[in-house]
Amino acid sequence: MRNILVAALILAGTIAMPATAGVNVSIGINLPAYPVLQRVPGYPVYYAPRLNSNYFFYDGLYWVYEGDNWYASDWYNGPWELVDRYEVPVFLLRVPVRYYRSAPVYFRGWRADAPPRWGDHWGSSWHQRRSGWDRWDRRYVPAPAPLPVYQRQYSGSRYPDRTQQAVIQTRSYRYQPRETVVQQRFEQRRASVSDIQRQQQRATREAPRREALRDAQRDARRDAQREAARTPAQREAPRRAESRQAAPPPIAMQQGHPPGEAKGWQGADRPPGQAKGWDKERRDEGRRNEGRGNDRRGDDDRGKGKGRDKDKD
Repeated sequence: MRNILVAALILAGTIAMPATAGVNVSIGINLPAYPVLQRVPGYPVYYAPRLNSNYFFYDGLYWVYEGDNWYASDWYNGPWELVDRYEVPVFLLRVPVRYYRSAPVYFRGWRADAPPRWGDHWGSSWHQRRSGWDRWDRRYVPAPAPLPVYQRQYSGSRYPDRTQQAVIQTRSYRYQPRETVVQQRFEQRRASVSDIQRQQQRATREAPRREALRDAQRDARRDAQREAARTPAQREAPRRAESRQAAPPPIAMQQGHPPGEAKGWQGADRPPGQAKGWDKERRDEGRRNEGRGNDRRGDDDRGKGKGRDKDKD
C-alpha cells in the first residue's frame, strides 16, 4: 500500500511540474499556409476556427496550448518555444473554453463561456502567484495587436528559417508589445538581428581576402597538376638550364684576357657599352707617332755618325 501511495505521489508531482521554459520543441503543428484567424469577441485575442488545435494570436505572438503547456512563436508555423505557465499573459488565460478547438479531457464539465479553471488544474501555488488573473474590468480591454499578414507570402518551401524570420519580421512588423514576456522575446529577436547584421558586415569586409586565398589555392592546385603531368625530361630541362647559367666563365675570361682581345687588354679600359676595338684609331695613332719618333731617333743617330767620321779624318 505504501509503495502504491509513493508511486501515486511521484506521478502527481511529475504531472504538476511545469516543463522547462525557453526551449524550442516540436508540438505537431505543421501548417501548409497561413491560417484563418478570427477575433475572440470581447478579447484582444485571435483564434483559428479551422484548425484542430488550441491555436491563438495575442500581443504579436502566436500561442498554442498543447499537452498542458503553452508555446509561443513569432511565426505562424514555428519554431515553438515553451513558455513558463507563470508567465502566460492573463488575456490568453481568460479566453473562454469554447475557443479551444482541441480542448483536453480535463476541460470537460467546465462552462463553455468561461475561462478554464487554471487555478484548480495547476494548483494553489500557481493560483497564489497569479491571483486575480480571472478578474478584470471588461470595459477596458486593450486593442488587439495587428495580424502579421505579411507572413502569408511565406509558405511551403518559401517558409523562412529562424535567422531569416528574425530579419523579415524586424523589417516588416513594427508593433510594440505590452506583455513583459513578449517584450523580452522581441528584444531577443532584435539582438539576434543585430548579430546577423554584424556578421554580414564582417563577411563583406573579409570577402576580398577570402577570394584572394581561394585564387591562390586554385593556382597552387593547377601548378601541382601541371607538374604531375610533366615527363621526367621536361622536369630535368629547367635544372640543366640553371646549371648552364651557373657554369664558371672560360679560363681566359677568369684571367682578365677575353678571347679575341689583344694581349694586355684591360676590361676596365673599355667604357661601358663600347664594342671590342672601340679604341683602334687611338692605338693606330699611337703606333704612327711611335714610328715618327723612331724616324727622328734614326736621323739623330745618323747625324752623330757623320760627326764621328769627320773627327777621324
